[in-house]
Amino acid sequence: MSQPVRRKKEVFPTKVLSNTEITPGVFSIEVERLHDFIPGQVVAAAINTSDPLRLYSIASGKEQPFLRLLYDVKPGGLLTPQMARLQKGDTLYISAPFGRFTKAPDDAWWIATGTGIAPFLSMAESGQTQGPTLLQGARYLTQFYYADFFKTAFGERYLRFCTAEEHPEVIHGRLTNYLKESDDVQADRKYYLCGNANMVVDVRDLLLERGVPFENIVAEIYF
Repeated sequence: MSQPVRRKKEVFPTKVLSNTEITPGVFSIEVERLHDFIPGQVVAAAINTSDPLRLYSIASGKEQPFLRLLYDVKPGGLLTPQMARLQKGDTLYISAPFGRFTKAPDDAWWIATGTGIAPFLSMAESGQTQGPTLLQGARYLTQFYYADFFKTAFGERYLRFCTAEEHPEVIHGRLTNYLKESDDVQADRKYYLCGNANMVVDVRDLLLERGVPFENIVAEIYF
C-alpha cells in the first residue's frame, strides 16, 4: 500500500533480500534493515533517488533483521510495477522510519482491509498480541494476508469478513455491518484503522455515529 510523499526525505540504498508474490499482484519485499523503528511506522521508498517517493507501512517485527513491505502492483503506477521486478541483490531506496500510527493500547481494535494489514503485522510480530482484537475485511479469501500467523497469535480475537466468498472460519458479509450491530463497540476503546480511503472513512463515520469520540479513532489512509 502506498501514498505520495508531499515533502522530500533523505533515502538510503538498501539491498533486496527477497521479493515474493504472495497472491496475484500482491508482493512481500524484504530489504536490509538500516534503522530501528516503532511498529506502525512507515518509510518512503523509490527505485531511484530522483523518483517521486511513496509511503509504505513497515510489515515486519522490530526484532527482525530485515525490513518487510507489503504492496500491491498498480498498473501504470510510478513505483510498484518496477518494484515487482526487483530481485535479490537489487537496490531499493528507503527513508528512515517515521509516523504516529503507533503504540496502540492493549485493548485496542485493529481494523484493516487489503495491504492495510501491514502495520498490524508489524505490531503483532513485535509481540503486541495479548490484548488487541483484529478485524480484517476482504472481498476474496486469498486477500487475508498472513491469516495463519494471525489465527495463531490472536485466536478468537481475530475476525475475518469476506463479501464474495464463504468459509466456515470467516464471517460472510461486510466488516461495517458487524460494527453497526456489535455490542462490543465501546466509546472508551481506541480503534486503529488502516486501508483504502473508502473503508477508513466509512468505518470512522460509523464509529462516530455509535458514540466513539474522534480522538479514539486513529487512521492511516492509503490510495
